[in-house]
Amino acid sequence: MPESFAIETHELRKVFGEQAAVKSLTLQVKQGEVFGFLGPNGAGKTTSIKMLLGLVAPTSGSALLLGAPIGNRAMLRHMGFLPEHFRFQEWLTAGEFLELHGQLYGMQDRDLKSRINELLERVGLSDFRKKLLRTFSKGMLQRIGLAQALLNRPKLVFLDEPTSGLDPVGRRLVRDIIHQLKEEGTSVFLNSHLLSEIEVTCDRVAFIRHGEVVRVMELSSLDVGQINVTIHAKCLTPEIAAGLSQWGKNIQMDGENLNMNLTSESAMPEITRYLVSRGAEVYALTPKRASLEEIFIETVGKDDGL
Repeated sequence: MPESFAIETHELRKVFGEQAAVKSLTLQVKQGEVFGFLGPNGAGKTTSIKMLLGLVAPTSGSALLLGAPIGNRAMLRHMGFLPEHFRFQEWLTAGEFLELHGQLYGMQDRDLKSRINELLERVGLSDFRKKLLRTFSKGMLQRIGLAQALLNRPKLVFLDEPTSGLDPVGRRLVRDIIHQLKEEGTSVFLNSHLLSEIEVTCDRVAFIRHGEVVRVMELSSLDVGQINVTIHAKCLTPEIAAGLSQWGKNIQMDGENLNMNLTSESAMPEITRYLVSRGAEVYALTPKRASLEEIFIETVGKDDGL
């Protein structure tokens, strides 16, 4: 049975004047997965999201969202969006704000009222239903915006920096909501600079640089992937270092320190026995798993920054 995709893009491109904001975006987001979209400032992330939402017309290329071309009105009814720089109607109360958006979706009054109650509870704002948005903190506006994005029970949700204005409790709340969406089969397209949040939330991530996807990876591989080991030992020789290749790769020796990549920590006792048997005096073997931040820097380059 063919795999179903919430998003499919092929060489999507956007040019402003002589500047290509997005050069050639090709990616696939599976139905029901939480997908992270990562890249430095100026990498084309925001323009890519705007094209997918039909807010900006692509210069060339193609894309399907929920099986329909971008901009399809029927498809848009099944999508939710929380922008990074939101501008909500501050003269409305939280309840009125959600009612307005529900009416724009064409939701029936009875269903809308029930859904608003449910979402206000879900984002921790039930007690603020009658408060004007102008009195809300940035974090509270972020949470009411999230409620708005989920109002129509979307099949696909775009969240652009959803935790940027939140404290640790608020970030945990958003993380729990994303996990609930995944359990309900909703696809989530998540753009965030908080890599620690991405690491514990997403199933897969794409790294984008200069408007192109340069790498896609399963985040589960962070748990089962390579481990960097630093060995501190005396009497290391190039011959001893070469013999370590049976357990790992990228072996680099610098005096009494040696670094190498392993696929499993279980090899470390064998490595210790090998080193001692070859006359090395071993002081320490220190394993360290690569973090998403380290992979980000390695993939998109140190000079681009966050």
